[in-house]
Amino acid sequence: MDRTHEQEEIVQMWERMETAIQLGKIDQFRAEFLELHPYDQATFFKEQAKEIRLKIYTYLSPEEMAEIIENIGVDELDPILTEMEPRFASQILGEMSTDDAVDVLNTMDQNEVASFLTIMDKDAASEIKDLLHYEEKTAGSIMTTEFVVVNTGMTVRDAMVHLRKEAPDAETIYYVYVVNQEKHLVGVISLRDLIISEEDWFISDIMSDRIVSVPVGENQEDVAKMVRDYDFLALPVVDFQNHLLGIITVDDIMDVMEEEASEDYSKFAAVADMEKDLNAFSAAKKRLPWLIILLFLGMLTASLIGRFEDTINQVALLAVFIPLIAGMAGNTGTQSLAIAVRGIATGEIEKEGKVKLLIREAGTGLITGTCCGFLITIIIYLWKGHFFLGLLVGISIMFTLIVATVAGAIIPLLMHKMKVDPAVASGPFITTINDLISVLIYFGMATIFMELLLH
Repeated sequence: MDRTHEQEEIVQMWERMETAIQLGKIDQFRAEFLELHPYDQATFFKEQAKEIRLKIYTYLSPEEMAEIIENIGVDELDPILTEMEPRFASQILGEMSTDDAVDVLNTMDQNEVASFLTIMDKDAASEIKDLLHYEEKTAGSIMTTEFVVVNTGMTVRDAMVHLRKEAPDAETIYYVYVVNQEKHLVGVISLRDLIISEEDWFISDIMSDRIVSVPVGENQEDVAKMVRDYDFLALPVVDFQNHLLGIITVDDIMDVMEEEASEDYSKFAAVADMEKDLNAFSAAKKRLPWLIILLFLGMLTASLIGRFEDTINQVALLAVFIPLIAGMAGNTGTQSLAIAVRGIATGEIEKEGKVKLLIREAGTGLITGTCCGFLITIIIYLWKGHFFLGLLVGISIMFTLIVATVAGAIIPLLMHKMKVDPAVASGPFITTINDLISVLIYFGMATIFMELLLH
């Protein structure tokens, strides 16, 4: 089936479901809707007007709605949950995976959370409350308590009976975790190993005791790196006494990676958390502090240029090349900054070594600076017929690119060492710093070699 034909079929299915909703044909709607993948169900649901969604709530059970809600972004859920009848919304939250329900509740104020937990099923509310206590962006805040655990004293037969009983409520069954009598995590068995083992074998004999786990307070970004490095589908979370508290599944890790990437990109542009702003005033309120800092740094650059007023008055043509040199410094500094921040975020710098990174960036700056400096010297000589002016600009660009490249790498490294998020060494910040450096180099050299420029 070609792509166009498949899309036409989807459109026709959507039209049939919309017609069934409007005509109140519940069975027809459910027959087609429940055949869709949960992601497609969520996509259809989000596209509907409020009056259609209100009808859908009466056609689906809380369990069926929970699967839809889990496939909708947390930031899109506020209008959806508020339009539902509160008890129905609480039932949906109770049917969701515990970690997903916690993510949703974390976006609400405390009064709303308390209201939902009060009318929610007692067992579901208890599990959610336990996770709500963990600090945001830690392993505890993204783990789920819906997993399968067996005891070391069980046989494979006992474990399979237990697995069949617990599997419907578990988020994943590909890993079965093993605890001892004191509830300490002591091993793990893959579902494959469990299936191919003899029924009378003991779990303690076939389990793997080489377990990779994370503390409950571990940063979620570090957890994501571990899942990536080890190619796990799930990762156990333990407390300081090695009691098994929950697991983190790969789908949650994908959400974390998307969240961290988005956050780092926002910080890199000096507009962190801007995606949640709903109006111009709140957006401006968050951007203004950064812009004011950059404004004062820009004034330093202007003040520095003012100190070389006599130099500019003697050779006015020097002013023409200020944007060129400052722009080149900002560009190469931002490139180097991006490499350093990415290396810190992925852990590559720890493997490569900070000194090696700085040497590599200095070498890169030297090569690119030499090439650009040579090229601009020739261009200015052919354009203005002034060899020493071209040489001055060329040498300035060479030294500027070397310094700016090293600065772009060293600033995030210093911030990381001081336990400050290196992503805040954003593009605008490093660009402004490099403007200062480039102006100082350019006009400093022009002042020193003024006699050659006047001939």
